[in-house]
Amino acid sequence: MAHPRMYSDDDPFLLRLRGLCFAFPEAIEKETFGRPTFRCGKIFAYYGQGQSGHPRPASIQVLPEADEREALLADPRFYLPSYIGPYGWVGLDLTLAEPDWQEIAELLDSSYRRIAPAACLALLERDGSPADRRP
Repeated sequence: MAHPRMYSDDDPFLLRLRGLCFAFPEAIEKETFGRPTFRCGKIFAYYGQGQSGHPRPASIQVLPEADEREALLADPRFYLPSYIGPYGWVGLDLTLAEPDWQEIAELLDSSYRRIAPAACLALLERDGSPADRRP
């Protein structure tokens, strides 16, 4: 049984996130469990993954470096998402403050670098990170 779609293509947060994610080499979007995921082979970002009993439809989930994770979770905008949180992922609720899209680009960059194959990382180094551009 397919999961129901849990997002709208005209969501302004999702539109902005797509622009950032598609700037990474070979990034694609694939719907999983009714939500958009962004991948380069493996997933480097989710959109809309919440917590059990606390949906967060306007949120982004990334896989930060282990040493960054504690600091992010100390910020009230960040949370531990259900299912993927135990694997190192953090969520950023976009409704708690005006989103800082430069910060989001940097989080996406870190997450992408953790999963991307060497050939894509070489392209990223050659062309420059999207986080270095003004989102």
